[in-house]
Amino acid sequence: MILRIEHLGIAVKDGNAALQLFESLLGRPAYKTEAVDSEKVITHFYQVGESKVELLAAGSPDSTIAKFIEKRGEGIHHVAFEVDDIRNEMLRLKEGGFQLLSDEPQKGADNKLICFLHPRYTGGVLVELCQQIK
Repeated sequence: MILRIEHLGIAVKDGNAALQLFESLLGRPAYKTEAVDSEKVITHFYQVGESKVELLAAGSPDSTIAKFIEKRGEGIHHVAFEVDDIRNEMLRLKEGGFQLLSDEPQKGADNKLICFLHPRYTGGVLVELCQQIK
């Protein structure tokens, strides 16, 4: 079951400039910065109410974030929904006709298991499912 919007992912060209911008905007520093080597991305997280904002900066010129920014520019990259059982949600959605971008959940940032759904099946929006690793 989908529980809530966990975070919004925002692709940024310059992680340091984005950190300064969002610290000024939100009035607080990021609570976590983390490199996700498997995705070649550097993430910065801000808690905003019950949800979060995740800034995504390319950790390598060949990362998916670098390609996204080159093609579409900076901005909203994905919306992430927290789920209580990611494997069950993946199965439910796959059976419902959605295309998953991986067959198994992957380890993501902020101590989460994650899976993305292809935007072609979600109204043009990249959707991420995430579950807290216990």
